[in-house]
Amino acid sequence: MTAEFAVALPAIVVMLALGAGILGAFATAVHVQQVTAEAARLLGRGDALALSRLAEIGATASVDHGDGVVCVRAAAPVPLELPLPAVTARACALDGGR
Repeated sequence: MTAEFAVALPAIVVMLALGAGILGAFATAVHVQQVTAEAARLLGRGDALALSRLAEIGATASVDHGDGVVCVRAAAPVPLELPLPAVTARACALDGGR
């Protein structure tokens, strides 16, 4: 029984770590989307510090203005250094602050 446990334990640990990483990636995706939407709304109102919250969570952002709309596109790394692609989000709001 000990031998079977010794063989199965590494596989169980890897699966638990991968599951925790995937849950962390989903939580990060939700957080980045929420902060990106907030940044777009604040930029639409003319707030110059709107992107500071994205920088606080370690995300990089780009802003596009056009046709009365401001759009923010953000990307943040996945936590726990897992080999997963970066989390991205995009949000737009009316550009009334210009």
